[in-house]
Amino acid sequence: MKKLIALLALAGIANIAAAADIVGNAKAAENKVSMCIGCHGIPGYKASFPEVYQVPMLGGQSAQYIVSALVAYKKGERQHPTMRGIATTLSDQDMADLAAYYSQQK
Repeated sequence: MKKLIALLALAGIANIAAAADIVGNAKAAENKVSMCIGCHGIPGYKASFPEVYQVPMLGGQSAQYIVSALVAYKKGERQHPTMRGIATTLSDQDMADLAAYYSQQK
């Protein structure tokens, strides 16, 4: 049992180290942003699911913030069904690429 716990801990550390090595590529994200533009690319857009709220514009946000938000949606720590559905389909590289792309936008 102790060996299993040690292996799981090492796997977690390896995943964190691998994620830290990922570098976002804004150019690669050009083919990935289509799922984001429908809501986050419309100035003043308000979504009505699950309640009416102002959708934030992503352009100019820090890459670290965007990745953190996507990870939180993926884990279910941020509560929004649509964003959770999208975030669960994204790899760590996808998230880094999208964050790099939007951090360079205005």
